[in-house]
Amino acid sequence: MRRNETMKTAAKPKEKITFSKYDPAEYINTKDAVIAFLERAIEENDPDFLLRTIGHIARSKGMTQIAKELNVDRVGLYKSLAPDGNPSFKTVFKLLDLLGLRLKLEPKSA
Repeated sequence: MRRNETMKTAAKPKEKITFSKYDPAEYINTKDAVIAFLERAIEENDPDFLLRTIGHIARSKGMTQIAKELNVDRVGLYKSLAPDGNPSFKTVFKLLDLLGLRLKLEPKSA
């Protein structure tokens, strides 16, 4: 074979790679994980991000059961915790209480 010639080989079929969709709710399975997720979301200082995080946590615990315990409609709970949702503070407060959490305020770092 000459220097500039390439050897022709049979093309191998490419193996198809599939990825599963990342769902944070699958990884929030302990109270420590819940707290870590919430603390990180609060550090972002982004209300929409915090709301999505609370939604992931709620889904990790089972939206149907949480909706029952909050005495709200499951679909309504999904909508209020969606990225464009606007849950009342009362709903968020009840949800945190149901998760065994409470809000704690501290001064901002300088």
